[in-house]
Amino acid sequence: MTYSLLLYILLGLGLVGAMSGAVGTFAFLKKRTLVGDAVSHSILPGLVIGYLLMGTKDPYVLILSGTIFGLISIRSIDLIHQKSKLSIDTAIAIVTTVYFALGSVLLSVVAKSPNGSQAGLKDFLFGKAATLTENDIVAFAIVFVLVIITLIVLFKPFQSIAFSADFAGGQGWKVKRFEFILAVLTSIVITTGLQAVGVVLMSALLIGPGAIARYWTNSLKKMLLLSVVVGAFSGIAGGLLSLSKDNMPTGPWVIIVLFTATILTLLFAPKKGWLAIQSRNRLNKKQMAEENLLKTIEQLREKGNNKITFQSILDQRRLEAAVFDRAFSALSKKGMVKINDQIISLTELGVAEAQRIVRLHRLWEMYLTARLNFKNDHIHGTAETIEHLITADLEKVLMEELNFPSEDPHQKPIPYGNAKQ
Repeated sequence: MTYSLLLYILLGLGLVGAMSGAVGTFAFLKKRTLVGDAVSHSILPGLVIGYLLMGTKDPYVLILSGTIFGLISIRSIDLIHQKSKLSIDTAIAIVTTVYFALGSVLLSVVAKSPNGSQAGLKDFLFGKAATLTENDIVAFAIVFVLVIITLIVLFKPFQSIAFSADFAGGQGWKVKRFEFILAVLTSIVITTGLQAVGVVLMSALLIGPGAIARYWTNSLKKMLLLSVVVGAFSGIAGGLLSLSKDNMPTGPWVIIVLFTATILTLLFAPKKGWLAIQSRNRLNKKQMAEENLLKTIEQLREKGNNKITFQSILDQRRLEAAVFDRAFSALSKKGMVKINDQIISLTELGVAEAQRIVRLHRLWEMYLTARLNFKNDHIHGTAETIEHLITADLEKVLMEELNFPSEDPHQKPIPYGNAKQ
C-alpha cells in the first residue's frame, strides 16, 4: 500500500467520523436515533439508482442521489406516522426494511449487468475504505466544511430545537425549516460515509460519538467538539485496524473502536459513569447512616435518656452492626460523638448536626400535612428519605413557608437552635 493511499483512507475516515459526530449530536439530543438507522438503509436504493442513471460512481452524483432518497425516507416516516395509527418506531421499521429491500434488489440488477462486477456498489454494505480515491476525499472535505459552517451559523436555532421544538417556536424560530435543514445535513453525511463505513453500520457512527460526549459534559458546545473528536478518532483507529489484514471491511472495525470507547465511557465518565455512580451511592449511604445515627441519639436524648449505650440505640433503630460501627467511627473522627464507660454522648457539634436532621424531618412532615393534606400516618416514611436531601436554602424556605412551627404533626418539638438567625 502506498503512502498516498494510506493518507486517503485515514483522512477520509477521519472526515466521515468527524462530520457524523457533529450532525449526530443533534439527532441524539432530539431522540431521533432510529431515524439515522432508517436513513442509512434507505439511501442504498438512491445510490444504486444514481449509478444506473449516470453510469458512474462519481461521489458527487452518489451524494446527490443518496441525499434525495434520505429525505424521501424521512418524509415517508413522518407521513406513515401522521396518516396512520402506527407508532413512530413501527413507521421507521417499515421504511427501513422496504427501502433496504429495494436497494438489495437493485444491487442484484447491477450485479447481473455487463459491468456489474466492476461497479463496486456492494462495498457500500459494510464499507471499504481501501476503495477511496482522491476525488472521494475532496468530496468528503467539501461536505465536512459545509456541515461545520452550517452548524456554526445556525447553532442557536439548532440548539433550541434539539432541546425543545415548542420552546424554539416560541422564540420565533421557523422550526420546520430548521428541522428540514438538519434532515438534509443528516442525509448528506450518511450518504458521504457509506462508502467508508457501510449502510449497516453508518447509523452507529452517527449516534455513538454524541452519546459518548453526553456522558462527559452538559455543555452543548463542548459536547459537539468532543463528539467530533470521538468520531474522527473512531474512524482513523478503525481504518488502521481494518488495514492490518487484506480484504477486511472497514465499517465493523470503526464500530468496534466506537463500541470500546462507549464501554470505557460508561465505566469511567467522571460524573455519569458506572464507577462514579457507585462511588456516589456509597458516599450517600455513608452519609445517611451517620445522619440516622445522630438522629437516633437525639431522639433518645429527647426522651430523657442520659445513659445512651450501643444497645439502647439498636433498640431505638434497627441498624446492621457493620453499618453502625462504620457510622460511629466516622462521627467520632468528625468530633460529633464520644464514648466514656460505654456511655455515648454528643459533642456540641454533634448536637447541632443531630438537631438539624431532626428539624428537617419534622419540618417536612409538617409541610406534607399542612400544605399537601397528607394524613399523619402516611408521612414518616417519606420524611425519612427527604430529610437527607433538603439543602440549606430549601430548609430556609420551609421554615418561612410554615412560619417556624414549634411542633410537628405528632406534637413533637421542632428544634431550631441557631437556625432562625
